[in-house]
Amino acid sequence: MNKKQVIIDTDPGIDDAVALAIALFSSEIDVKLITTVAGNVGLNHVTQNALKLLKFLNKDIPVAKGVGAPLIREIMDASSIHGETGMEGFIFEEPDDHLLLKEHAVNAMREVIMTSKESVTIIGIGPLTNIAMLLTMYPETKTAIKEIIFMGGSLTRGNSGVMSEYNIDFDPEAAKIVFNSGVRIVMVGLDLGLKALILPEDSTEIKEMNKVGDMFYHLFKRYRGGNMQNGLTMYDSTAIAYLLRPDIFDVVDTFMDVELTGKYTKGATIVDLEGFLNKESNATVCVDINQIEFKKWFLTSIKKCI
Repeated sequence: MNKKQVIIDTDPGIDDAVALAIALFSSEIDVKLITTVAGNVGLNHVTQNALKLLKFLNKDIPVAKGVGAPLIREIMDASSIHGETGMEGFIFEEPDDHLLLKEHAVNAMREVIMTSKESVTIIGIGPLTNIAMLLTMYPETKTAIKEIIFMGGSLTRGNSGVMSEYNIDFDPEAAKIVFNSGVRIVMVGLDLGLKALILPEDSTEIKEMNKVGDMFYHLFKRYRGGNMQNGLTMYDSTAIAYLLRPDIFDVVDTFMDVELTGKYTKGATIVDLEGFLNKESNATVCVDINQIEFKKWFLTSIKKCI
């Protein structure tokens, strides 16, 4: 079986850390590159977090540092959710920089995509700034990208603005470039993450699985994406789940875009489920998830993180 060739673009972030670990220990995924982008916290923190995680997991994957601010907007910060460094709650060993490439993330992504013998999937679990820059600077990559699966956007309400999800709200101009690029895109949005809950008994089970599960448990205690009592939202892991288990999602192929100028709706994803706009489909949008099957997959995946 040929492994899926993947670049993960990320801003770790506690739920990013979980998604990264699941991908790195999957027998079905070959992670060719990890790129970092400002989002949950600043670029230096998220880059160090990626390197710390790789050292802890004993994985040698190249890391490339990307864009440190949105294309146009003021920079945002989600340290209230993930802690000041982005991965508070567990003491990691300080990494060296042997996995950190000298190349900028956008250039490193182009290199991987254009030299790969098979088409590459990009998993975006942070703001879409790096990916937008890639598609703008190197349009030749578009035909070599199999698909872009991103965790972001919302079918309903937001968690950053009234209607906007954080990853899209952080850099809506970048999102618009990606959505209108002509590359196949898959949206796994906020609505799905809110259903992908890890309950208290799951957290306890995860703690006892292995050293990775124990690390996750300590991060979970600091994570403010939900809470340990009522359930934690595993947003970013849903993007990895779609790559590996698309059968547990209900999807619709439709037109989507992002609002840039609305007084109250800046960053809102416009998903035309009813065809009101009479526009050609440009996205596969996940509209529901089988919660029972997701949890089974999630727990089984963490057991494999050894």
